[in-house]
Order: sequence, then structure tokens, then C-alpha cells
Amino acid sequence: MAGSLHLLQIVLPVFLIMGAGYAMRRARILTEDADQSLLGVLIKLFIPCLALDVIIGNEALTRPANLLLPPLIGFLSVALGLGISLAAARIFLKGDAVRRTFACTTGLQNYGYIPLPLCLALFDREVVGVLFAFNLGVEVAMWTIAVMTISGKESNRKWWEPLWNPPVVAVAAAIALNLAGAESWIPSTVDTAWHMLGLCAVPLGLLLSGALLADYARPHVLRSGWNATLLGIGLRIGLLPALMLAFAWILPADPALHSVLVVQAAMPSAVFPIVLAKLHGGDVPTAIRIVIGTSLAGLVTIPLWLAFGLKLFS
Repeated sequence: MAGSLHLLQIVLPVFLIMGAGYAMRRARILTEDADQSLLGVLIKLFIPCLALDVIIGNEALTRPANLLLPPLIGFLSVALGLGISLAAARIFLKGDAVRRTFACTTGLQNYGYIPLPLCLALFDREVVGVLFAFNLGVEVAMWTIAVMTISGKESNRKWWEPLWNPPVVAVAAAIALNLAGAESWIPSTVDTAWHMLGLCAVPLGLLLSGALLADYARPHVLRSGWNATLLGIGLRIGLLPALMLAFAWILPADPALHSVLVVQAAMPSAVFPIVLAKLHGGDVPTAIRIVIGTSLAGLVTIPLWLAFGLKLFS
């Protein structure tokens, strides 16, 4: 119990920062006009700098297994979530758009903005580096099978085009530099600069996530659709974490990857499927309900799953 309360103290600030973003949007301090600029700074500068900071000099990412297995498992974790969620939606939910949106939102865990601060708080930088490698696989899955699921058809874009973005390029470049021993010859002033910039990534990402929720979370949306919300909670923070931890337990992997899987298993739904639903003809209210429902339930379940997972691999 004491361990769960300690983990809650680590988890709670993440949601408080998201709450601050929500409040700032509602108070019109953080306006929609600022979103594009702030997202640009976040995606093109802060996140790449954080990737460089935690990957270069990371011993765990010099081992071949940690360069191949984490991206593969990241992709498979999304594929598993999408498959199970789509099957459940076809049994319990009505409406094609609702089913497609449910599957995408429930099947895609929050793989970045919440796991990052948790890994930084709970583990060393080796684990954070493996988290970035894991997220490469999740990115591929999100822009391919997740988009195909929510749109109901094959994407017309070449599958690799959305991956040509600064965070993915930065991770790949950082891994290459790490293998080349860049830590020994990169000037300390440069290293300090991207360390300071990288520290800004998580809080800004959480603030913008909270603002995005404020844009769509309206009382009339949240009052209905409880069948999809409860089903999403049951899968995203019930069945899917259990399956992921069971897989991690039988997987002969590096301890750093086990730690990443423990954190990923405990995550609620990602916020970005709300945007995907809007772009690809999904049902935006369904995405909102599941994101908010799993996030609120996550305040209780994330510390419990983390405590269980950490004990499992201790």
C-alpha cells in the first residue's frame, strides 16, 4: 500500500500539469492560436533535444537486442490493442464510426507524455533511452495500422512518409551517434544546451494535452456513450495491461525493456486519437469519452499496475 501511495505521488503531478493546461485553455490564457507555434517548438526542438540527451551516452542502447526488440514490441503492443479492441467493438458497440474510433483510441496507449516523466522519475536514463526506441515501433504502428483502423480503409500515403518527422529522425540520429561514441567528443556546452531544452518537452506536452481535452470535453458529450467508455476502461486499463505484463514476464529481455513494458502497460489511452478521429471520419465524442474515462481511472490504476509490475520484475 505504501508503495502504491508513493507511486501515486509520482503520477499525480503528471495529471496536475494536464489539469493546468485544461484550466489555462478554459481561461483563454493558452489559446488555440498559440497551439501551432507551441506544437512546432515541442516537436521540432524540445522532443529531439530530449532524445539526444537521454540516448547519447546510454549504454543500454549499445546492445543490439535493445536496438531491435523494443521497436518491434512497441509495434506489436499497438497491434494487439487494436485487434482486441476492434473485436470487442464489433460485439458490444453499434455504428461503424464508433467501432473504428473505439478500437483506435482504446488500442493505442499513451506512449509518450505520461511514460516519459514516469520513467525519468522511477528509473535511470538507460530506461528512458529504451523507451524512445520502443516508441519508434509505436509511431510506425500509429501511422499505419491505427490510421487504417480509424479510417476504415488503407491509407493513400506511403507508410514511411509520416515517420519523416523531427522526433523520429532525432531518435535515429541519436542512436547512430551513441554507437559512434559521440559522448566522448561532443562539447559539454552543446550537451548542456540540449539537456536544458529537453527538460521543457514533458511539461509543455502535458500542458498542450490538457488544452486539447478542454477543446473537446463538453458536458453534453460526456453525459452519453457510457457503454463505450466502460468497455474502453475495462480493456485499456484492465485486460490489455494484464496481457502486456504476462508477455513481458515470459520475454527474455533486458531489464531496461522490462521496465519500459511495466510503464507502458499501466498507461491510459493516448490523446492523439481525438485528432485522428477528426481527420479520418471517426466519431470524435467516442474518442473523447474513452480518453477522459481511462485517464481519470488511471489516477487509481496506474500506481497499482506500476506497483504490481515493479514487484513482478524485482
